[in-house]
Amino acid sequence: MSHTRRKLTTIFCADVQDYTRLMGADEEGTLASLKRCREAMGRLIESHGGRVINTWGDGLIADFPSVVEAVRAAVDTQNELAGFNARRPADGRMLFRIGINLGDVIVEGDDIYGDGVNIAARLQASAAAGGIVISSSVYDQVRNKVAVGFEFLGPLMVKNVDEGVPSYAVKIGDAKDEAPPAQRSGSARPQPQPAAVMAADMAEARPTPRGRRLYGVLAVIAAVLIGINLLSWQGVFWARFPVLALAAVAALAWNRDQTLFNRKITSLAILALGIAGINLFTWTGQFWAVWPILGIAAVMGLRWSMRR
Repeated sequence: MSHTRRKLTTIFCADVQDYTRLMGADEEGTLASLKRCREAMGRLIESHGGRVINTWGDGLIADFPSVVEAVRAAVDTQNELAGFNARRPADGRMLFRIGINLGDVIVEGDDIYGDGVNIAARLQASAAAGGIVISSSVYDQVRNKVAVGFEFLGPLMVKNVDEGVPSYAVKIGDAKDEAPPAQRSGSARPQPQPAAVMAADMAEARPTPRGRRLYGVLAVIAAVLIGINLLSWQGVFWARFPVLALAAVAALAWNRDQTLFNRKITSLAILALGIAGINLFTWTGQFWAVWPILGIAAVMGLRWSMRR
């Protein structure tokens, strides 16, 4: 009896289109962008119940116990990275290609091996820049559960796999019409309903559910504290300090999810605003917060100047 451990899992593969060209044009800037994008991707993978197995160069591989959550993580990743790339010049955009496959794999330590992984890597290589390609085994599980459209690309030939693997492009944003021409096929397969495509477009503008819930909870707590303070008024607005703390928590949660600014520098800015708030709420005629804020500003300036 073999002692090889196997499992059925959803494999998520991603890499960067034209990574060599980007590195040749600007090594340090490309590496900084890659780290920022990979950090965002890792956060989204984790939030959908997946785990990053390995990274190499510009590549990343992860696995998910849920097929649906793997596709949702891929869609959220491409939507978030699209916002990041919208602020960059056309020739400096970092566009990821993602492939997803459901398959039986060999588990060795923290790594996985086998045809299931190879198929996911081949699907990723066939995806358009900024796009997602999934196998038919993934499509069968998610076609009625994820608010996106799908386009059948035909059988994809994979090394060591005798028959072609039927594949689908996930239609999101501008990537939905960019499937590689070589992968298109006239084979008759189920086509997405118009309502699903419309739902996909609406879903792109949707805020992150986790962030929306957190902000809602913090807002309710702040409103309750202010209400208690007003209803038991004794001449002191004591709720200002817990409300300030809740605002700081909300700001730090936003900073954790945002990709627009450097997170460490933004954390320092939030700290400076918090100190200024404490000074104003305990005002005795002296703006003592100017000195710690000046120190924080100096640290922010040094970090900013040393980013490259």
